[in-house]
Amino acid sequence: MEFFIISMLNGLSYGLLLFMLSSGLTLIFSMMGVLNFAHASFYMAGAYFGYTISKWVGFWPALIVAPVLVGACGAVFERLTLRKVHKFGHVPELLVTFGLSYIVLELVQLIWGRTAVEFAPPEVLRDSAFTLINHSAHGLSVLWGSAPADMCSSADAAIRVVCSPFPATRGFMMLVALLMLVSLWLLLTRTRIGLVIQAALTHPEMAESLGHNVPRVFMLVFGAGTGLAGLAGVIGGSTFVTEPAMSATVGSVIFVVVVVGGMGSLSGAFLASILIGVIQTFAVAFDYSFITLCAQLGLSLSDAARENSFVKLTLSQVAPILPYLFLVLILIFRPKGLLGTREG
Repeated sequence: MEFFIISMLNGLSYGLLLFMLSSGLTLIFSMMGVLNFAHASFYMAGAYFGYTISKWVGFWPALIVAPVLVGACGAVFERLTLRKVHKFGHVPELLVTFGLSYIVLELVQLIWGRTAVEFAPPEVLRDSAFTLINHSAHGLSVLWGSAPADMCSSADAAIRVVCSPFPATRGFMMLVALLMLVSLWLLLTRTRIGLVIQAALTHPEMAESLGHNVPRVFMLVFGAGTGLAGLAGVIGGSTFVTEPAMSATVGSVIFVVVVVGGMGSLSGAFLASILIGVIQTFAVAFDYSFITLCAQLGLSLSDAARENSFVKLTLSQVAPILPYLFLVLILIFRPKGLLGTREG
């Protein structure tokens, strides 16, 4: 039971990290119609900015300052570059953001090096948020924080005790992602700023006639979307690893999330993030192959079948391709995505 609970929580935390990334990309696409190919690069920039700033003033100020800096960089990029090619259509936008992703990668390697840096979380997040204790005699219990060593062992050989800690960094990641979801929803649906943004998207001429600077609105939206990626970078970089390859690791997956959830749908991105995070985490956790499954079902395979490399593949080995398989199925049977309103 503790294995299922911890695996589910790990899947939810990974899915919420994907949502933190995809929310900014979804915001940019839904408001501006721009597919930002360099979105994962802003995520990486947030991690490295957070790492540098945390060395000077600590983690908590870096958690605020780094996303603001990344958002400012995104706004400057939109003002100086993206705005000039926006009128030429989606292909030039995609190409210019594609080029930006390589520029950011080279700058990161030039400034911080090609190896991973040690971006440690603050002391309060280095412990366990809670520990699940599965006692064969007393059942399952929850202890906040780390369990002492004597609680995770027993002098009686007949009694089995298993302690499964859940890192505080993942719990903090989940909390920030949920706060981000609620804040974005309230901003876009319950505030005047959200109404102006939606009006600038659907009726730009009318919004300009009412005195709103539509290009400036788009610049602020792009900056806000990249700032959200920077916030995810600070949290993801301190939780996992901060290295130049981190943008490539999640870059393709967040596009899968956006397409599967529905192009421009924030709720769809949230649902797709959770589904992909949970499915991929459980696929890694269950190390089963077709041979193992047949053995448990009492079925026998021929020697030739046992030597087949595809039969030997375990579920954890094929886990990385599951999101892309999900993407293909969605594009075939529901091109507009799970909760989307426009065709992908």
